[in-house]
Amino acid sequence: MDQKNKQDELNISEIEKGKSHIIVEIIEYVPNAVVIKTIIKKSTGNISIMSFDSGEGLTEKITPFDTFAQIIEGEAEIVIDQVSNHLKSGQGIVIPAHLSSFIKPNGRFKMIQTIIKSGYD
Repeated sequence: MDQKNKQDELNISEIEKGKSHIIVEIIEYVPNAVVIKTIIKKSTGNISIMSFDSGEGLTEKITPFDTFAQIIEGEAEIVIDQVSNHLKSGQGIVIPAHLSSFIKPNGRFKMIQTIIKSGYD
């Protein structure tokens, strides 16, 4: 893929609908960065794919919605309410709403994050 096509692909807010994709190839690693690309974004929730370079993670946060995180390449440590969970490629975990969580770096990895906002009282 030439540089212009790569840049055009990075500028798309959602991936092309009605076309199959190799999810792990939708996003690339960027040195010293966390990259996030939206797959679907709706008022009722969103699905994003993320790549984390070695040494990069996400800071502690609390969200009002359950979040599903699935590792699709590499390994990561997801800490939920001070409990460490080591996930490898193919494994996923539901991060419950209203609990603190963060992602500790464990080398390079990619993951899919799904947040569903509807159905909450």
